[in-house]
Amino acid sequence: MEPGLLLSGRYRIEALIGRGSQSSVYRAHDELLQREVAVKLFRNDADDPENTKRQGQEVRILAGMSHHALVTLFDAGADLSNPDSRLTYLVMELVRGQDLRHRSLQGPLSAAHMAHIGYDLADGLSYIHHHGIVHRDIKPANILLVDYSNDDRRPRAKLTDFGVAAILGHNRADDDGGTSGTPAYLSPEQASGEPAGPASDIYSLGLVLLEGLTGRMAYPGAPIQSAVARLLHDPQIPEELAPKWVALLSSMLSRDPEARPHAREVSLALRQEVINGAARHRQHHSAVNDEDGRMRAVQRYRILDTPEDGAFDRIAALAARVFSVPVAIVSVVDHDRIWFKAHHGTEVTQIGRDPGLCASAILQDGPWIVEDAVRDARTLSNPLVAGEFGLQFYAGVPLRTPDGFNLGTFCILDREPRQFTAEDTRTLEDLAAIVMNDLEMRLQGREAIAG
Repeated sequence: MEPGLLLSGRYRIEALIGRGSQSSVYRAHDELLQREVAVKLFRNDADDPENTKRQGQEVRILAGMSHHALVTLFDAGADLSNPDSRLTYLVMELVRGQDLRHRSLQGPLSAAHMAHIGYDLADGLSYIHHHGIVHRDIKPANILLVDYSNDDRRPRAKLTDFGVAAILGHNRADDDGGTSGTPAYLSPEQASGEPAGPASDIYSLGLVLLEGLTGRMAYPGAPIQSAVARLLHDPQIPEELAPKWVALLSSMLSRDPEARPHAREVSLALRQEVINGAARHRQHHSAVNDEDGRMRAVQRYRILDTPEDGAFDRIAALAARVFSVPVAIVSVVDHDRIWFKAHHGTEVTQIGRDPGLCASAILQDGPWIVEDAVRDARTLSNPLVAGEFGLQFYAGVPLRTPDGFNLGTFCILDREPRQFTAEDTRTLEDLAAIVMNDLEMRLQGREAIAG
């Protein structure tokens, strides 16, 4: 499809967004209402009545649906300007943001983000199931993450592509069974050719949530092997996930459809997790910004007036080897200075608090990564970056106490810009956790002796 084509005298095609086996989606401009839209253009195949039937069914389903977690249908039609090429299309809202499949390539999402995304999707599934619709193709590529271009970091999700959806009570929905959907996300009943009901969507959503949390597809491989694998064994749910996640995913991924929760129950469970997560964030955020409380925590751990620590030196040296960086530091942030309790690759033992990036890192909720400091607005004017030291890369993880105070950081530095992956971040977090665990054990030992 060439950019510039005007469909039905109204929709100007601009650029390809995505392509599937039966259709392509384009960004387009509605010349009448002067707005950006998405146009789904179906493959023209007069000899495929089943494909034509699917197109009509998708229009009927979307036309009757209105929910915040579903992509909204604006229009449907056929362009007959070329008698030899009938162009059948849907016009939908243009969702600005990537789909979950592309986002997952960047690494696992946080449990808080997946709770938000899962809540939206489960709420949307509850809505369509109530209206007698089964989606049958829940997968990351069919989940759009909305970018509202504002400071609200709460991820919003919308479900799209009802091309293989089924209407309960119609022959096609009840009887065709088959393996409609994508092999990696099929429910066991779909994989075995049985009819797919609402419980199938719940199973597929469970696989999507599990993949989002772990960064790994539960049933990878070729289509047949992937589809058959779930008939032989349950997906592996990591024990390190929070107990509530393990319980919810275990129920959603039961091989028995009757044992799976309804979409409404999943929605309520994830909504509660969203609420709990918000409360934890508020509690932690208040701790992060409580400087007096933070300094009391620093004094409680007695690390400002201690000599250099050989154990921490070895961990810093290990970090330098693992990440191939020249400098690794275990820092503690005082009122006006940053003390280096371990410092591999530099003889400096302290610097002023103001220019130190560790002072910024302890104000964060999580890791603070600066991949190219001379181009990053947060750091380009910092004396360590603009001055003789020539810092160009910084990655720091707060040393966080159990009650939420950041004592300092475990950080690595380089004089060259570099990329830092989600796996790299997890490794640095693990090293920081080792340091913090050691500090906590020392504190508990002193308290035991004193008590």
